[in-house]
Amino acid sequence: MSSKYVLISRFPVKHNLSSHNVSGLDNTTDRKYYFCEEQGVNEILELRSFNDLKEISWVEEELNSMFHRLSDILSGDVRRELLTFVESPIDNPLALPDSKYIQLRHVEVPAHNYSQYREWRDETIFNVVRDNKDKIKSFEAFHSLISGQPGVMFISSFDVDKEIYCEPFTNSNYKNIVQQAGDNYITGGNDGLYTQIYRSFAAE
Repeated sequence: MSSKYVLISRFPVKHNLSSHNVSGLDNTTDRKYYFCEEQGVNEILELRSFNDLKEISWVEEELNSMFHRLSDILSGDVRRELLTFVESPIDNPLALPDSKYIQLRHVEVPAHNYSQYREWRDETIFNVVRDNKDKIKSFEAFHSLISGQPGVMFISSFDVDKEIYCEPFTNSNYKNIVQQAGDNYITGGNDGLYTQIYRSFAAE
């Protein structure tokens, strides 16, 4: 299974920069770097793996130093959130994804509806995921422990072309699932949903 905790750090970078302009960010087993693939969003994403909260204090100085270390390329401050692992329809045997791409999929679910939402997503979203395990390397569900944008976060990893990966999540069947979620489980309706795809630095 994945790590018990994943710390997501987002580094907004200047729009005239690409991942080729960034050096010194090396992937390890417990730390991975990605660059946003979405048009108009220039962002470096860092995932860090922890199995005990006390481990975060061990890297506090390094976390703080990243703001100064990348100051020449940043367009804003670092945004961080801490996630806790919940379940996965396609398990990841590693601490973090090890794939060419990942996709973050976020929704905020009202607390009173959360248990029902868990049952619903296993029968809908997770069935779509399991039916497409030939395209998806791992798919893990987390929940925010500390976040300015709280809610459910899916981390999906894949190596196939983005168009092939996205097809099951954009066809008419999945659009119906999204509509069900917006009507019943997402705070603020469909506006409470976002997805973003990132390319691994290792794939450059």
